[in-house]
Amino acid sequence: MPEEHLEKSIIIGVQRKGVPSWEVSDNLDELEQLVYTAGGIVFHRLVQNRPYPDPATFVGTGKVKWLAGQVTANDIDLLVFDDDLTPAQVRNLEKQVSCKVIDRSGLILDIFAKRAKTREARIQVEVAQLLYLKPRLTGRWQHLSRQVGGIGFRGPGETQLEVDKRVIGKRIGQLRKELKRIENARSTRRKRRHHLFKVALVGYTNAGKSTLLNALTHADAFVEDRLFATLDPTVRSLRLDSGKKILLIDTVGFIRKLPVDLVASFRSTLEESHQADLFLNIVDLAHPHWEEQFARTEEVLKELELDSTPQILIFNKVDIVNDPVLLEGLRNQYPEALFISALRGIRLYEISKSIARFAEQKWERGSRTFRPDEAEEIKDFEKKVRIIGRSFKDGLIYIDYLFKIKPCQ
Repeated sequence: MPEEHLEKSIIIGVQRKGVPSWEVSDNLDELEQLVYTAGGIVFHRLVQNRPYPDPATFVGTGKVKWLAGQVTANDIDLLVFDDDLTPAQVRNLEKQVSCKVIDRSGLILDIFAKRAKTREARIQVEVAQLLYLKPRLTGRWQHLSRQVGGIGFRGPGETQLEVDKRVIGKRIGQLRKELKRIENARSTRRKRRHHLFKVALVGYTNAGKSTLLNALTHADAFVEDRLFATLDPTVRSLRLDSGKKILLIDTVGFIRKLPVDLVASFRSTLEESHQADLFLNIVDLAHPHWEEQFARTEEVLKELELDSTPQILIFNKVDIVNDPVLLEGLRNQYPEALFISALRGIRLYEISKSIARFAEQKWERGSRTFRPDEAEEIKDFEKKVRIIGRSFKDGLIYIDYLFKIKPCQ
């Protein structure tokens, strides 16, 4: 079989005033990994110092001319920008450099299109891609072949370029209805396992969540040293030493600048995390900027209103961390955290013991009254407790619920 063509790319970032250079460099390191995951190679990385992006081409006129020369001289297939581009910026750049131009959001969407396996994931990606594509239709690729293909144009990107926006809007509506049906079926499955204690593995992409799931449950979840190896939530059972059965849920990894439309489209999948009683927050301690990844995970959990869920902090890949001062400092800073290697099976027994401490805590019964106009308050309250009854009397809503007594620390 012929080898797959690796598209040659240049990745581009802008060094803004007040942004540390290491942050720009780290973002481009991650962008290079994304290009590799999508099936490309990075020929060159460019950073331009600018107080703010150029409204017409994001980078300055001189850099655009330089990029055009590089595209011609080195057969560059693709320019990838680390920040979101406007439709006008994409069109202006494409006219001047004569190759494909995409941004980080477009690249992530392309990877999701490549990785989506289940019908739900494929629909979710298509919705996000169509929302991303819709404002970018007008005049795009008039100077190139219509059958461009490759990175940035998988999934609906290859077939919807000439589709009118009204048809795209109709397609999005149809897909959302289908997602609703799938979500209802998922909700039914959740209800059947409502009595089981649920633990979700969360963390930055490529932190080792799927490896840990396999190690704990002897499952066969897909593992690969690329970003976004897991898209669909994988649910596996685990029996604790006490005999109690719990569920472990592997989830899609977080990342910087995750496209808003993609997060919105995957909300039903992320609902699995909303149902979790406990999080295992996995941190890749071997990554040079694990602190920023950890902070981003915490930000995403807060954005998704999941920051109130109890969590066990797990520092993974300690087998390749040769810094005893760092490890000792973290043990003092996070005395409840666990230090493991999912790949080598180091200290995994501590995870089961910690989960058991949360899973075997007691439930208490409570009752609370709401006014009918307190819909938001009711919604927030229901996220924190288990509802067992609801009644209406004298114009008020009475809710009976169970709440957990926190375990002794």
